[in-house]
Formats: sequence, structure tokens, C-alpha cells
Amino acid sequence: MDANKRKEALRAVKFTIFSMSAGLIEIGSFALLNETLHLPYHVSYITALVLSVLWNFTLNRKYTFKSANNVPKAMLLVALFYCVFTPLTGWLEHFYTMTLGWNEYVATILNMALNFVTEFLYDRFVVFRDSIDTNALAQKEQSKEETT
Repeated sequence: MDANKRKEALRAVKFTIFSMSAGLIEIGSFALLNETLHLPYHVSYITALVLSVLWNFTLNRKYTFKSANNVPKAMLLVALFYCVFTPLTGWLEHFYTMTLGWNEYVATILNMALNFVTEFLYDRFVVFRDSIDTNALAQKEQSKEETT
């Protein structure tokens, strides 16, 4: 495997690990809001989603895509993604739970899987496409590679 393929494979692994941690944050906060505070389902879902997105964006920007791009611009692009994704998955959540009678957690996990795939592609090819490996961490790694 050449260096670029290895780098992209590692990027996908990092994104997966960070997404799993964001998933734990989403499920944990959803459970807390839904089961303990008994907030309406959509309030619990949206709040949990926002918390996980902030976590995932922060870690993936710094460590997965190693981007030094303009943070407000990148956040705006991610927000635009969620302007489409959130209503769509909100509708899907309603369809799964109210129309099909599925368990709320099954519906949430399905939407998390959809989010995982689409967000990686969107981040990789839209949000960070021109700024991958430009932050200080990437520069440090590159200079280390050049000296070995």
C-alpha cells in the first residue's frame, strides 16, 4: 500500500473512532434527556445530535483532517450539512418510530449510521478538501517524516 492510501486509510480509522465516541455522547445525552428528564423525543434527539456534532467536528478537524482552515467557515459548512441532514433524519425518526412502531434507540442508531457515512464524505470532499494536513500537527509530522 502506498503512502497516500495508507494515510487515507488511517484517516478513515480515526474518523470511525471519533465518530464512535460522538455516538456514545449522542446516545448518552439522548438517554439522559429522554429517560431521566422525560423531554419530548425531538428535543432529546436534536440536543444530543448538536452535542455529538460539536465533539466530532472538533476532534476530526484537528486530528483526522488536520485542517488549519477558517473555523467559522468550516463550521458554517457543517451547519449547512445539518440543515439538510437534521430535518431528513427527523422525518426518518418520526417515520421509524411513529409509522413503523420501531424502538427509538433503533431509529437513532440507524440515523447515526447514515450520519457516519454521509458526514465523512462531506467532510473529506467539501469541508476540508483544500485544507487537509495543513495544521501545526500535520506540519510537525511532515517535518518528522522528512528527517527520517
